[in-house]
Amino acid sequence: VQLQAYGGGLVQAGGSLRLSCAASGRTLSSYAMGWFRQAPGKEREFVAAISWNGGSTYFGDSVKGRFTMSRDNAKNTVYLQMNSLKPEDTAVYYCAVLRFGAGWGTSSSADFGSWGQGTQVTVSS
Repeated sequence: VQLQAYGGGLVQAGGSLRLSCAASGRTLSSYAMGWFRQAPGKEREFVAAISWNGGSTYFGDSVKGRFTMSRDNAKNTVYLQMNSLKPEDTAVYYCAVLRFGAGWGTSSSADFGSWGQGTQVTVSS
């Protein structure tokens, strides 16, 4: 499966953005999905994950209460709604597939694969 994240941009602190991750080559409906982000000079950080049917989600501590994740399997797309954005949310955001066999609740990037090209999110203060 090939993934492409898009929807990033420049936003002021306190603003909102919605990222999308579209898949090609295979349907996403069988996969749990995740979002990660990476700021310059920092390690890739877990942001959120969603179950294959959208019925369950979990989030990294730094975004809990501000971000939500959803999916539309008919459109082969997952979304990340980001509210109350902060300058420290500035990063390149990536989507990925949770590997079969990886435990639900993992935040390790090693448990995710099929990384797509990311999208830049910049939050100005």
